[in-house]
Amino acid sequence: MCRVFVCSCFGVTDQQIKEHAAAGACTPRQIASVSKAGTDCGSCVRTIQGLLGRGACPRRALIEQGETALDPAALADPSPLAGARLSEAA
Repeated sequence: MCRVFVCSCFGVTDQQIKEHAAAGACTPRQIASVSKAGTDCGSCVRTIQGLLGRGACPRRALIEQGETALDPAALADPSPLAGARLSEAA
């Protein structure tokens, strides 16, 4: 198996980038946070963008299908009295 280094500064391969993308790192910034790739000289950022492509992110695929990554019910305040308690404290 031939290893292709994407980031020479930190020794990150194309296979590692693909594995991180499959695990949910969908942007060069997210790849950088898990692998450091792209955080030194920056010459690999375009290659990382190319490897990520349009279909590399599971969350992006859900959004394109019309699914949401967050449950709207989870965003609602679980306690309607929470606001009342805050105003009482003031």
